[in-house]
Amino acid sequence: MFQRLILEDSAAIYTVAAFSVATSIFMTVAWRALRMRRSQVDRFAHLPFETETPASQHECRSESSSD
Repeated sequence: MFQRLILEDSAAIYTVAAFSVATSIFMTVAWRALRMRRSQVDRFAHLPFETETPASQHECRSESSSD
């Protein structure tokens, strides 16, 4: 019976520790994003995420040729 109580206490400690770690990581990322320099924000805003890769161009051609 006492062993079960000890395990339940340690499970609560692990849960609180995991929550604390996750919260601190989230807060660090949020703080760094809010404190980012304007030049870095502009650089990130112009990253080429929407360019087509060769694989997506191939898929578009094969879909249009089947119509």
